[in-house]
Amino acid sequence: MTSTDTGTVPVRTAALAPFSVRSFRFQWPADIGASWAFEMETIILGWYVLTETKSVLMLTLFASLQHMGTLLAPMFGVMGDRIGHRTVLGAMRATYCVLAATLMILAYGGLLTPTYVLCIAGVMGLVRPSDIGMRNALVGATIPNTLLMGAMSIQRTTQDSAKVMGALSGAGLVAALGIGPAYSVVAGFYAASAFLTWKGADARTAPRAPTAGADIKRASPLGDLRAGMAYVWNTPLLLASMCFAFMLNCTAFPMMHGLMPVMAKQIYQTDQTGLGYLVAAGGLGALVSSVIMSRIGHRVRPARMVIIFSAGWYLGLMAFVNTPTLAIGIPFLMLAGLSQGLSQIAMATMLIRACEPQFRGRIMGIRMLAIYGNVPGLMLAGWLIPKLTYPVMAMLYGTGALLLVVLIVWHWREQLWRRDAAANAR
Repeated sequence: MTSTDTGTVPVRTAALAPFSVRSFRFQWPADIGASWAFEMETIILGWYVLTETKSVLMLTLFASLQHMGTLLAPMFGVMGDRIGHRTVLGAMRATYCVLAATLMILAYGGLLTPTYVLCIAGVMGLVRPSDIGMRNALVGATIPNTLLMGAMSIQRTTQDSAKVMGALSGAGLVAALGIGPAYSVVAGFYAASAFLTWKGADARTAPRAPTAGADIKRASPLGDLRAGMAYVWNTPLLLASMCFAFMLNCTAFPMMHGLMPVMAKQIYQTDQTGLGYLVAAGGLGALVSSVIMSRIGHRVRPARMVIIFSAGWYLGLMAFVNTPTLAIGIPFLMLAGLSQGLSQIAMATMLIRACEPQFRGRIMGIRMLAIYGNVPGLMLAGWLIPKLTYPVMAMLYGTGALLLVVLIVWHWREQLWRRDAAANAR
């Protein structure tokens, strides 16, 4: 048994089998560095904006700015398909490093203001939403299908561990040392991530023969993008997955991420350390899901798993927002994080398996468009919370989303629920 740069590895289901691919051994620590920096940055700047402005609306604006580049994600996917996913991902992470270093210099110089934070968050938000899609596309290009579910599960630990360690360390560093030293650590993580990303080889699998709906002719980048959009529109499973992803980003992700400072400050009356505990609790649940899926992922039916655990995610969040104390809320948030991880790993694997290799970057880029659901979800929540309270807003989001889950599954039941559907192949 030998490791290669092309993804040719022995067919096995051992939990660590994806590490036999050299590319994955570099990508995994690079993704950890980026994910930890993302989480630290969100905690540090989110708390800073809420504390300095004392405005929930400004917090939701900050969170929304981080997703503004979602509309550009398909073009990042086109570039990845054309010049290599690793090349694009490395350039993106070098950009994060430059922006973090700029904010660090402003903090050390005593020049930092909420306006500067919002401006830098807006620039970062042009690039950052495409990171997860590009890293998933790179996994799909370097890992054979027999190891894909395991690889996606291990890759997911990079995000989930960040929810635990990145959140706790970010909150602890800024509380103990101040925002300048805390941002030095963030910039260091970004620099390490960029270096490791460039270090790996851009291994690719050989393209399969195109299907009837797959036009691989490349006249221009916009032509590539149009072909990718048409491919999604004409493939029911891909279209159903995109609808599911948009719904989750509009209603579930805001409560797990952008609005968590509101829950910490207004409901639990805690500080940034308590906020770190909340974010870490959700991340710990998701991290457990990654470990579970790395071991049993080859035995599950992905589409059914997406449906069941997306519903479980909402039920966990609805229970969490109605708990009176931090100690009681954390276990429910861990359950919500567990359901989130199980559903998202299954969805990513299902998408990669469903698309042709020559479309992989574009499909993952189009999938990132669903992140744009965070913007209306966050802004509507920022308007509703002062009028209805946070728990009432969350119950409305959760109840409405569960109804949408039923509608989506009913409409695409042939692709999503049948045992013999391609999306449920083990």
